[in-house]
Amino acid sequence: MRAAVVNAFGGPEVVEVVETEVPEPAARQVRIKVAAATLNPVDAAVRQGVFGGAGERIGLGWDVAGTVDAVGAEAGAWAVGGEVVALAYGAVVPLGTHADYVVVDADAVAAAPKGVDAVTAATLPLNALTAVQALDLLGLESGQSLLVTGAAGAVGGFAVQLAARRGIAVTALAREADEGLVRELGAAEFLAEGRGGFDAVLDAAVLGETALAWVRDGGAYAGVIPQAVPGAVRGVRVAAVEVSADGGWLGELVRLVESGVLTLRVAETFALDEAAKAHARLAEGGLRGRLVLVP
Repeated sequence: MRAAVVNAFGGPEVVEVVETEVPEPAARQVRIKVAAATLNPVDAAVRQGVFGGAGERIGLGWDVAGTVDAVGAEAGAWAVGGEVVALAYGAVVPLGTHADYVVVDADAVAAAPKGVDAVTAATLPLNALTAVQALDLLGLESGQSLLVTGAAGAVGGFAVQLAARRGIAVTALAREADEGLVRELGAAEFLAEGRGGFDAVLDAAVLGETALAWVRDGGAYAGVIPQAVPGAVRGVRVAAVEVSADGGWLGELVRLVESGVLTLRVAETFALDEAAKAHARLAEGGLRGRLVLVP
């Protein structure tokens, strides 16, 4: 089978599509025949060596939508032929989801959303799980105020929708051109420049100390990159989400997609063999939605 990997760190040009053996599922694992797999900023970070692994072959890709192709022992209710989505967590692994097949833990899998094609469904797991787990860290109650930075991005957009559903007063920080988009996602207020006084900030744009300054004294800050979290000040509770593969939560998010609460956004698609080209497009920026690789 084919898989996108890096054997050395660098720019998009270091991404290779190689031939490798089809992985076999162990106990409590399933193998998925990949129909679509999202390219995320974390893949660029892996490619650049942010998470280490020098001298190793590192697979790329965390999100996947596809069909269960094989199951290991004690794989629960999953059966061959089921259409699923999953998060394959891991920054330095030999194979990721940017491949023809991928093996994931059975408890990381959820049934694919009905009425949604695989390319679109593949954009759900990593970004939506990151958003909901960051909101859980903040622990806000209905009526409290939340500023979401990078609100037009994938994580930020899901955070706006999920927070608004919880009755939280959401303010979206984004570019002026994105005001219409973030208001459609559920933001009650829009800002092109930050300001203080919020009960909490979900910092999807990774602004760090700048965003921390916009939290009221004794409020809460949640980042999306553990290594980039600013130090606590003014009694502000500071945390960062390290996303976990949670099939139960993913199943809940799938139901929110099916009920129209969550909007899935695809920017462009690329063939798996064009993985390096897709990385180059990601590096250009300006995307409103995710890039998706199709084997």
